[in-house]
Amino acid sequence: MIASLRSSLAAGAVLVSLVSAQTDPQLTGTWTTKSRSVITGPGFYDPVNERIFEPALTGFSYSFTNDGHYEEAYYRAVSNPTDPSCPQGIVQWQHGTYTKNANGSLTLTPFEVDGRQLLSDPCNNANALFTRYSQIEMFKDYEVLVDAYSKAQRLNLFAFDGSPLNPMYLAYNPPEMLPTQTLNPTTTASGARATSTGKMKRTLEHTDGFVEPLNKNVLRKRSEPVNADKWWWMGVGMTALGGIGSFRSLQPRTRLYIGLGTMAWAGLGLLLSDKAEEVFGLKPTEKDKEGLKGLLPRVRRVD
Repeated sequence: MIASLRSSLAAGAVLVSLVSAQTDPQLTGTWTTKSRSVITGPGFYDPVNERIFEPALTGFSYSFTNDGHYEEAYYRAVSNPTDPSCPQGIVQWQHGTYTKNANGSLTLTPFEVDGRQLLSDPCNNANALFTRYSQIEMFKDYEVLVDAYSKAQRLNLFAFDGSPLNPMYLAYNPPEMLPTQTLNPTTTASGARATSTGKMKRTLEHTDGFVEPLNKNVLRKRSEPVNADKWWWMGVGMTALGGIGSFRSLQPRTRLYIGLGTMAWAGLGLLLSDKAEEVFGLKPTEKDKEGLKGLLPRVRRVD
């Protein structure tokens, strides 16, 4: 019994050391480029409604967890040398797992069916193209340090050929990420999770092996805000009801005084309205009266 317990503890220790060797705690958090406009998580991509939110500025962001998951978000502007007035815009999102290799490099393996890409080419297509996206990435090296100027945590990634990417700075820790699982699963002919590219459509042909999507319990999708005019008129109605209720709660004598005061104000207005028209030049002249008579319809008797 004791021997088996010791062997189980030893196996668990080996497993923990293996996992820790494949990840790096220094990477944990959400990193973004200097513009700080692109941040991973629900503010960039909505998997329920299949919607990407275009950032205000270009840039990219990476997030890493302690248990070996990652998420990335890119917004790039692609220039057109032949026609500078026709640039392209590319927005990409994907997530999956990452591994730190023995030589210090990083391998990022995405969940193939979850990645999304939005390509905007207004000179060639009136509408942007929204497709699946899946790309395994390998970074030859990386380094986490304190930036000498901003004194903030900085992450430098080096591409597979050793070329450096734009530096990223720590934005959140814990990281800002969507759930670290397949968010929009599909099925293959055998009923397992799909491993195909973005060209494969979702299917319900094999219902025995169908994996329910994340949004199966969504009863209502996002809608546009309610017209503000409706809220304004609702407020006017509620104010009127409140005023009536307040008036009915007053003492009878007070309500009598308010009624008499309203009648006196109306009578004063009738007495002074003609004089007010003369003072402010609003009294119609004889010419105005003749013009008004000309607009009135005339009835002629025809025998």
